[in-house]
Amino acid sequence: KEKYTKSKVVTPYLGTKTTKKTFRVGLLNNCVQPKLFPSIDEATVRVLERHGCEVISTGGCCGALNHDLGQEKEAQKRMMENINSWYAVDSEKRLDAIIVNVSGCGTIVKDYGVIWRNNSEFCQKAKRISAITHDITEFLSKIGLKEPVIKPGFKVAYQSPCSLSHGQKIIKEPVLLLEKCGFKVYQPREQHQCCGSAGTYNLLQNEIAESLRDKKVSALAALAPEAIASGNIGCITQLNNGGGSKLPCAVVHTIELLDWATGGPFPFSIK
Repeated sequence: KEKYTKSKVVTPYLGTKTTKKTFRVGLLNNCVQPKLFPSIDEATVRVLERHGCEVISTGGCCGALNHDLGQEKEAQKRMMENINSWYAVDSEKRLDAIIVNVSGCGTIVKDYGVIWRNNSEFCQKAKRISAITHDITEFLSKIGLKEPVIKPGFKVAYQSPCSLSHGQKIIKEPVLLLEKCGFKVYQPREQHQCCGSAGTYNLLQNEIAESLRDKKVSALAALAPEAIASGNIGCITQLNNGGGSKLPCAVVHTIELLDWATGGPFPFSIK
């Protein structure tokens, strides 16, 4: 670990900018994550370009939080805007996938087809969007991750977001990708339990949310990891902000570790 510090970056993967473009993908313009942790989207773009993807920034707020709060008119407005925006891009430049690196958003976008199934105007468009939506780890697992340029050997605790494991049934992919990059991956006890973030749950049911968070923090800390990886900005924020002082290290996005191992910079938030 001492070999890698925040002031150092790994030598960039040769050919990142000139790699022949094999895929054309849309990357969801998430409304919260770029403001809180812009490094996550930056890492995502680097990894996608490194794997031969032309990346087009698309869409906006997915409508999940409005949907969770029962604000259906606002949620539908945001969903309609995304469906029309993405469908237009897909019609002009056929997209191989829409990439989402926030599992809470990915879950709702994958449900657009079901949500709009009774709307004759948006039904087919929504189904198409849902069909090509992938979590970033799901997409990388499908196309195959390049061999890492370094083998960090970090001990990583993987915290599986509920929206990824329960909502999208993506469980093994993030772990296998991290292991391929040389990380020693461990999972906490009662991995299936929520960290307490759950969209707006930590605001509306803060006492229960804090109790869930403390249990998750305790389970993660017991592993004595050098980094904690997760795939959802809600979980990352919940654990870093509420349990940061009790954790031995920072919680980062899985893609930041994959980016580092395949040629990107050292994740700045790792202590």
